Amino acid sequence: MEFGTIEREIHIDAAPEVVFDVVSSPEHLREWWPDEAEYPAVPGGAGRIGFGDVSQDGGTWVQFAVVDAVPPRHFSFRWTHEEGETAGPGNSFLVVFELEPAGSGTRLRMTESGFRERGWDEAKVAAEYADHVSGWDLFLPRLPVYAAKVGAGS
Repeated sequence: MEFGTIEREIHIDAAPEVVFDVVSSPEHLREWWPDEAEYPAVPGGAGRIGFGDVSQDGGTWVQFAVVDAVPPRHFSFRWTHEEGETAGPGNSFLVVFELEPAGSGTRLRMTESGFRERGWDEAKVAAEYADHVSGWDLFLPRLPVYAAKVGAGS
């Protein structure tokens, strides 16, 4: 099996402007993906996202860096690099959200890459890839539900 890129495409019943906000701003991201998010949503913006109760030992902070933000079409970021490192190929994963109008909603295409570039052995690459596949399979279905609520103004 090839562990190069995870790709997902979903339809969201909300305008691209709404979906862009939902995938790019920390306050919206927290509603469908991480439990915490702290970063400026601008190219070069660096911060972190948290999973679990980060105020306790059960939570984990992960480094997060915005690569590009082109409203309402494109948002990308790198994540999982070590604190103090500049995110780039070889030390982080790259997630890209591409948005395009589709009827009265938005077609969102998500890709995550960088598994092979980390320099890990095959077992580690396979394990990380599987972990991220199951993560996106859990979290991405939350995005259209939340974005539709935001778009409806509720």
